[in-house]
Amino acid sequence: MIPCVHDRGSKTIGLIAYLYGPGRDEVHTDPHLVAAWDPLAPDPGRDPDTTYADLQRLLDQPVEALPEKERPAEHVWHLSVRAAPEDPYLTDEQWADIARRMVAATGVAPTGDEAACRWAAVRHADDHIHIIATLVREDGRQARIRQDGRRSQTEARKVEIDYGLRRLNTGDGTAAKRPTSAERHKAKRENRPQTAREELRETVRHAAAGTQDESEFFDRLAAAGLVVHRRVAPSGDLLGYKVALPDDRNQAGEPVFYAGSTLAPDLSLPKIRKRWAAGDAEAPGDAAADAAAGPRWPGPAGARRRASSAMWQALLVVDHGTDEQIAARIAGAGEVLDALATTAAAPTRSELRRAAFVFERATRSHTQAVRGHDRALRQAARDLVRSGPVLGRGEDGASTAMVIDMAFFLVTAAAHWHARKNHAQQAAAARQSAEHLRTAYRAAARHPMAVLHRRGQRLTQPRLQRQAAHLRAAVPELAGQILAEPGWPALAATLADAEAAGHQPATLLAEVTRRRELHTADSVSDVLVWRLRRIAGLPADAEQLPVTGTAPAPSRALPGRRTGTRPERSRRR
Repeated sequence: MIPCVHDRGSKTIGLIAYLYGPGRDEVHTDPHLVAAWDPLAPDPGRDPDTTYADLQRLLDQPVEALPEKERPAEHVWHLSVRAAPEDPYLTDEQWADIARRMVAATGVAPTGDEAACRWAAVRHADDHIHIIATLVREDGRQARIRQDGRRSQTEARKVEIDYGLRRLNTGDGTAAKRPTSAERHKAKRENRPQTAREELRETVRHAAAGTQDESEFFDRLAAAGLVVHRRVAPSGDLLGYKVALPDDRNQAGEPVFYAGSTLAPDLSLPKIRKRWAAGDAEAPGDAAADAAAGPRWPGPAGARRRASSAMWQALLVVDHGTDEQIAARIAGAGEVLDALATTAAAPTRSELRRAAFVFERATRSHTQAVRGHDRALRQAARDLVRSGPVLGRGEDGASTAMVIDMAFFLVTAAAHWHARKNHAQQAAAARQSAEHLRTAYRAAARHPMAVLHRRGQRLTQPRLQRQAAHLRAAVPELAGQILAEPGWPALAATLADAEAAGHQPATLLAEVTRRRELHTADSVSDVLVWRLRRIAGLPADAEQLPVTGTAPAPSRALPGRRTGTRPERSRRR
């Protein structure tokens, strides 16, 4: 159940007309009261002799009783309460009970307070109600409503238990502001897949990923096609910024601007500046790549390999670091996902965008990230953006599978950490992001894994048995499972490639399995393939590699010929 406190207003009659009217898309059906401060309150929806003005006058009586100069400018309070799509149908009586609980919990009308505010709950759809109240009490005092949003959420969690409804995750006040109903309706009218607020939040996050200073940040915003307005002090200092979509305009034809802080708490200019200011605060050695990371691959493939190494190092910190260090790595992981989303090839682009969009919620909690500890991840995000987009083929495409595989495990580790800290919304967001990454990985890995699978199938039996022996020696507890997986031939080929490059396969296997749990993987052999190819410096795209230790190709004698003999001549009669 989702309660939403809307912006306060000054005209009671306007809100009543909306609640009882057809709605912006004529979706309001049978509008009527389910509860009110007075059981005999008039209902314009069911009583043909009652007008909207009749209900408005009664609600506003305490306001009108005050001297005009003492009346609050915005006295109309509005709360909507919506059930989840899978929730059972609630009767008017049940919604009436929920409305009374909400006005009591928020302080609008505490139970037993005879001088409380006047309010009314209107139902015009099966799945939600609206509560309108005037914030002047019967005794003439203004209602003291504090943290009404948080209190309504707390009460909603209790309602879910009492009525057997879907249990939603409790928030902690660090989430970005949700789009308003007006913004959602506008997006629907204009056939936009997202509201302007959501599109701007995503675009600004992508622009901020891996930036180093204000100039680069604002250049990226302009390159993304946003209308940017900078707020400058008389001294010339930059105080903040706001952005708008070029085609999102108000009734006057002017761009609809959103300040960075209203898009998300971490997108205000001061918060973004903290990323830049802490650029050199990394703990010594923390950002170092693996000793066996291999040559520096050029272009997008190299950027993806370096991002994989940075996420591998971050994964170790999430396992054993302090809360503040872990929070910094999770924030950095969000920047890497944003950078991947902007540079991905078509087969993975949509899922990576969804993964980054959802993971945004997991990057903020009340645990303060120690900026600087995310430097390696921020540099990885910068490299990804500067290296440019990939085409999804060859080494670039295969290294995309490698980096998505590592991102999946880092995001999964973030979900586990948030769950341990009782960050319910963040944990849920990270888990959802991991599922999008899982889907993106399948698309990216399909071809390079098929190549490796064929290479493994061509290994000679002795060579294949030797790789199996390395596997049993290094990870006896996983060997049986891996040997039974369809991906075993690809892993065997990778072990053979590592051996040909001068590595000890058993040593590498022990290293890549010791550092992190594997039970969340669809295929353990797939995971080990990418870890081994990264740490051993092997090409992610094995299509052009010579295949060592393979079985001889079967003979292909032409029809009518015998291998090693002269062709037999047909007899003429």
